[in-house]
Amino acid sequence: MSISKPAAPLRVGLVAGEASGDTLGAGLIEALRRIDPQTEFFGVAGPKMRAAGCDAWEPAESLAVMGLFEIVRELPRLASLLARLRRSLIAARPDVFVGIDAPDTNLRIAPELHAAGIPTRVHRMQRSVDLVLCLLPFEKRFYDDHGVPAVFVGHPLADTIPLAVDRNAARAALAIAPAAEVVALLPGSRRGEVARLARDFAATAAWLAERRPALEFIAPMASEATREIFAGALERWAPKVKVTLLEGGAQSALIASNVVLVASGTATLEAALCKRPMVVVYRLGALTAWLIKRLNLVKSRFFAQPNLLADRRVVGEYFQEQLDPQALGTELLMWLDDAQRRAQLEEEFVRLHQGLKRDASARAAQAIMDLVRRARAPREAAS
Repeated sequence: MSISKPAAPLRVGLVAGEASGDTLGAGLIEALRRIDPQTEFFGVAGPKMRAAGCDAWEPAESLAVMGLFEIVRELPRLASLLARLRRSLIAARPDVFVGIDAPDTNLRIAPELHAAGIPTRVHRMQRSVDLVLCLLPFEKRFYDDHGVPAVFVGHPLADTIPLAVDRNAARAALAIAPAAEVVALLPGSRRGEVARLARDFAATAAWLAERRPALEFIAPMASEATREIFAGALERWAPKVKVTLLEGGAQSALIASNVVLVASGTATLEAALCKRPMVVVYRLGALTAWLIKRLNLVKSRFFAQPNLLADRRVVGEYFQEQLDPQALGTELLMWLDDAQRRAQLEEEFVRLHQGLKRDASARAAQAIMDLVRRARAPREAAS
C-alpha cells in the first residue's frame, strides 16, 4: 500500500471504550507512527494504547457501562466525564478526532468537535463525522445506503491471527494434553457482564461435566475483578468441576480449545478467526431486556458476529431466558461429536477470515492521513 503523510506532525485525539476499543486503538497508533513517528496521541485509552504511546487523560474502563437502566445509574459520572472530555479536546485542538466504540460517548462529543473545525472519524456509528472506518463489510453497506462517507478497512484481528492456528502449540503452552477435549469459557470482559453471565456459564459447565467427566475447562479472565466474580459463581454453581482460570490469554485459550462458550461481542469474532465452534450468549439486566423487547428496539435477526457476517445462523446464539444449561450444553456437545459439521464451519470461518484480512490498521491510518490532508489544504493555501 502506498503510504503518504501530511507535512506537519499529526496530533490525534482518541476516545476508546473497553478492551476491544483499546486493541483497535493500539493498532491504529502503531500504524500512524509508522507513517509519522512524531505523531502525538491523547484522550481516553486502555493499557494497550498507553503502552503504544497514548497520553491517557482517562482510562478506557471508565466508559464500560452496558444496558439502559445500568447507564441511568451512572449518568452523573458519565455526564461529568463527557463534559470534561469535550472541553479538553476542544482546547487541545487535535488535527483529527478518532472515536473507537463507546458510541454513547463518541456520538455526543463528535458534533461539537466537528462544529469547532476538528475533523472527526468514528468507528461503526456516525453523526456529524467526516468519515466512518468500517471493520466489517455489512457496516459499509449500511452507511452507503444512508449516504454516509465510509470505507471498509478490514479487521485488525484478521491480520494478527493466522489463517491456520496451531492448537498443539497453544496446548503445550497451557500444559494441556494434545488429545484432551477442551471447552473454553469466555463470560466477558466487563464486571457487570460477567456478573450477569457467571451463573449460566458455571451451570453449563456442571451440566457438561456430569455427562462428559473427561472434559477440561479453561477460562481466560480479563481482570482480577472478573476473576473473583467468576470464581465465586463456579464455587456456588459448579463446585465439583475443575475450571482452570487464566490471567488473560483469551486467544491462546480459544486456539487450545475444541469448543467455546462465549459472551456476545468481539470475542465471538476472535473465536471464528481461531476457527473454533462456539455457542454465543447474551444477557442484559432484566429491566433493560424487558424494555428492549417491549419497544421492539432490536431490528437485526442476529447478534453473534459470525452470524451477522454470514447473514445466517452458523453458530448458536441464546438471549436472556433462552440461556438454559441443557440447551447450551447440548449444542456444545453436538460440535464436539459432529466432525462433518465442524469441518463445514471451519471452511466458513476461513472464508470469513480471508474477507476481513486487509491490513486494517494501515488502511485506517492512511484514511486518517488523507482526511487530515484535505482539512489542512485550505489553510495551507491561504497562508
